[in-house]
Amino acid sequence: MTIRVLLADDQALLRGTFRMLFDATDDMETVAEASNGREAVELAGSQRPDVVLMDIRMPEMDGLEATRLITESEDLASVKVLILTTFEDDEHVADALRAGASGFLGKGARPEELLDAVRTVADGEALLSPSATRALITRFLAQPDPCPAAVHERLESLTPRERDVTSLVALGLSNDEIAERLFVSPLTAKTHVNRAMTKLAARDRAQLVVIAYQCGLVSPAAEADQSQQPA
Repeated sequence: MTIRVLLADDQALLRGTFRMLFDATDDMETVAEASNGREAVELAGSQRPDVVLMDIRMPEMDGLEATRLITESEDLASVKVLILTTFEDDEHVADALRAGASGFLGKGARPEELLDAVRTVADGEALLSPSATRALITRFLAQPDPCPAAVHERLESLTPRERDVTSLVALGLSNDEIAERLFVSPLTAKTHVNRAMTKLAARDRAQLVVIAYQCGLVSPAAEADQSQQPA
């Protein structure tokens, strides 16, 4: 399957570089380019890409607002947004995930890292670079947002195992790593993650991460313990 990518960045030279990279890759193609957030929203609606590679700082409408409009549209439920920016600070990471982004990668990433990131997001997984993950953890531990009442009610429907896997997803573990930690198969781990996402009405794993931090499923002690785990 060919992954269809929409490029949204106000720098034409950068868009051209990305287009050459994607169009030279067997499983990807660039379907359109947007120079601002408003164009990105319009093109997402007309082109229905699999992934929008979105810059944050753009004229007319920034990438965060464009991301929110895309991810809130029922007609664009299949469109994933990957934020690519030089600003990997905690505020931008948290805001991007709240807006519905499925991934967050720094512009310093190598070409192969970017291609892998697009594949990851297109496959419905969450993608956060290590620095973005740390920024997100720092942001939510320092100033936790209140858990929405509706989400809090849904948490009651999670089984103990589903709560466990949600916490581990929030700590950055993959399905294989969750399986190893809980002594289950990767397929079983994936099943638990998918059920948790369904019960919590999470669009993807990235939203599951936000919910876990907002609603206290991940504590500072748990984050500290995870950081001490061997690589």
